[in-house]
Amino acid sequence: MATKSVVLYPGLGVGHLTPMLQLAKLFVQHGVAITVALVKPQAADEPAASSFSAVVARAAAANPSVTFHVLPPPAAAADNAPRRGWLDHLRLMDAPLRDFLRSLPSVHALVLDMFCSGSIDVAAELGIPAYFFYASGASFLAVFLSLPSVVANMETSFAELGDTPLRLPVAPPFKATDLPKVILDNDEGTKAILRMSERIAESNGILINTFEPLEARAVRALRDGLCIPDRPTPPVYCVGPLVTEGGGKKHECLEWLDTQPDNSVVFLSFGSMGTFSKKQLQEIAVGLEKSGQRFLWVVRSPPSSDEEQKIGDPLPGEPDLDALLPEGFLERTRDQGLVVKSWAPQVEVLGHRATGAFMTHCGWNSTLEGIMAGLPLLCWPLYAEQRLNKVFIVEEMKLGVVLRGYDEEVVKAEEVEAKVKWVMDSEGGRAIQEHAAAEKNKAVQALNGGGSSHAAFVEFLNNL
Repeated sequence: MATKSVVLYPGLGVGHLTPMLQLAKLFVQHGVAITVALVKPQAADEPAASSFSAVVARAAAANPSVTFHVLPPPAAAADNAPRRGWLDHLRLMDAPLRDFLRSLPSVHALVLDMFCSGSIDVAAELGIPAYFFYASGASFLAVFLSLPSVVANMETSFAELGDTPLRLPVAPPFKATDLPKVILDNDEGTKAILRMSERIAESNGILINTFEPLEARAVRALRDGLCIPDRPTPPVYCVGPLVTEGGGKKHECLEWLDTQPDNSVVFLSFGSMGTFSKKQLQEIAVGLEKSGQRFLWVVRSPPSSDEEQKIGDPLPGEPDLDALLPEGFLERTRDQGLVVKSWAPQVEVLGHRATGAFMTHCGWNSTLEGIMAGLPLLCWPLYAEQRLNKVFIVEEMKLGVVLRGYDEEVVKAEEVEAKVKWVMDSEGGRAIQEHAAAEKNKAVQALNGGGSSHAAFVEFLNNL
């Protein structure tokens, strides 16, 4: 039988490329030939454009069985062109994508990132089955696919609903303000996001980075057609958790962890775009010190403005810890904790025997990495779908607890102290730790031969 050939199209942003690469590995394990078609950031997007080739080189070196193809820029994208919105940029990339797909001898499927939803038209034009890889969870997908019909039947906007609980049959009750900001804005961006939801519903199927037992209610709602009332829902395949493996040179923080007792350290890390003001960093520092608990904390420089970090925005430079943290903090906590600048090898840290809990922004990649490590989650959502993920983690999965004040100006030191102590040293914290360990076992079982995620991926391949 001829080898099947599939093209993956992850759009923009490392947070979307990373899980797509894990999906590529899964295809390769099953004997499928994989090409990843990549979009280069706009020339106006320094430094994202300059770091792009390094990202591609690393990805290619780590995945020798995968072919990487950087699509040429569209005709409208001269080097000196002003920066366009990234959704507009992705739309312009449809022409180079079409030319590339036409150049291949055969393509059995095109797998799209959710933000590349308009490219479903390219697949239709070329007669190629189009699937989506949803890098967030099934619970958020169930809400996302429900939004167009919810909006059509609303007499007000989500923003005007504010903290009023929304009750959808596909999710636990949540506040309208838990929805991503772009949906609350009620503008052109909102319309674009709702169109995205409708386009995903037109696909041949949706691969989701989750495992069925973790989000059973949402998966059932998707399969029973509760999310899209007026047309059939595409088949959904829960094929996760797909998380990055550790590796490479041993980071100094892992050597520090080697000297700590088992399950004794709280790890604080807030994703590739998670930054805090100096005032907030100081509150976290005071709370950690007063908690008396061991900690490993990744600190980034504060944002250069008050605006939310967006895909393609330059990341702040290296943090000056002495200027940002309370005077004498690093010296006083030398035996209690370790502060790391900008980055730590998250998967290895979470999987280390000394790590006992994870304070996270609730990005889906990080959430799955915490679950795969069997750790309780201290939830501090920042942007995108993270507030809704927080609802699912706490209310549905029972794997975490919320830091109060995340949606106000600042989370107070007392709250950081209380929650860190609670998760590490209370009856309730121990109950979540036990539940997290059990959930990790379910995740491992799902991925093994005969497990639900393995079976779902085999079913997907058979349906290609």
